[in-house]
Amino acid sequence: MNSNRILVCNGGSSSLKLSVLGADDSLIASHEVPAREADRSEAELVQELAKLGPAQVVGHRVVQGGSSFTEAVVIDARVLARLTELVSLDRLHMPGALMGIRAAQTAFPEAVQVACFDTAFHAGMPEVARTYALPAPWRERWGLRRHGFHGLSHSYSWRTAARLLGSDDLRMVTCHLGSGSSLAAIRRGRSVDTTMGFTPLEGLPMATRAGSVDPGLLLWLEQEQGISPHELADALETKSGMLGLAQTKDMREVVERAANGDAAAALAQDVFVHHLAQGVASMTASLGGLDALVFTGGIGENSSAIRQLAVERLGFLGLKIDEELNLEPEDGARLEIRGGSAPILMVRAREDLEVAAQARRLLAS
Repeated sequence: MNSNRILVCNGGSSSLKLSVLGADDSLIASHEVPAREADRSEAELVQELAKLGPAQVVGHRVVQGGSSFTEAVVIDARVLARLTELVSLDRLHMPGALMGIRAAQTAFPEAVQVACFDTAFHAGMPEVARTYALPAPWRERWGLRRHGFHGLSHSYSWRTAARLLGSDDLRMVTCHLGSGSSLAAIRRGRSVDTTMGFTPLEGLPMATRAGSVDPGLLLWLEQEQGISPHELADALETKSGMLGLAQTKDMREVVERAANGDAAAALAQDVFVHHLAQGVASMTASLGGLDALVFTGGIGENSSAIRQLAVERLGFLGLKIDEELNLEPEDGARLEIRGGSAPILMVRAREDLEVAAQARRLLAS
């Protein structure tokens, strides 16, 4: 199979990113569809994709693979049917991913369609990290476990940082911070823990998602206040996080307003940094130490304030950030002060490269 030219469809919670990569991973073409336009019709998406053609291979980032998919797969009718069944686990991302797959099949009927899963990187997490303390019949009947997400980004960040540091024998925490945010504890290239769980709602507070909330609070809202499951789901996914705290989901605005004395924005920023630092410490505990800390994703790459505030709160681990290097770092830049306990890097998220690499490996085998 000729995989010299790969079209990558990367659907996230804030946009649909389309990119065409050459054999040497050079970027031939790209296009981004903002969230406000991402609900366009399937026919319109077919037209958008066709403009980027031709493509021999189309790689799709699929957020949720559940326990069914632990590696990249060629999409056929059986795979598509199973992906449709997984929509109930993630109604924020999966419908868009499925529409992208169907549109690509229409636009490029001769191309091989490959699904690459965010959950796959975490599929081999130790049992202790993936198991919820829930009744055994529930866990066995419904496959209740912590899946983890952003695996394509965490995997790419790991590979890039390990190459830059000249070693893959590292205990690394990767911080994917964006509209959706998660951390991963990675040892020698394998995920051993992560902050997201059964769904992308667990973990850090995000742009519009609440992150981890006491389940007893949610039960109280439902049982005592009459909030319906639909209202709860909508609030947790689309009205919480930075939006719920500061009335904006844009971290750039949160940081700017906080610097200008806005109390609500300052609280939102502090809540985010509090949970970020707490999460890094937790991931470090899972690793038994820390050899490198990596920031990636829209916030991780572009917010020097969030990086600095987080590292300052992690000073007890011996981490030290250089304020000048941290201001406008290049991709792959090291940001630590000499004498700090571990390297601190900023790596630009390139999930498209990870999808292309997985697709090529799959087709070569």
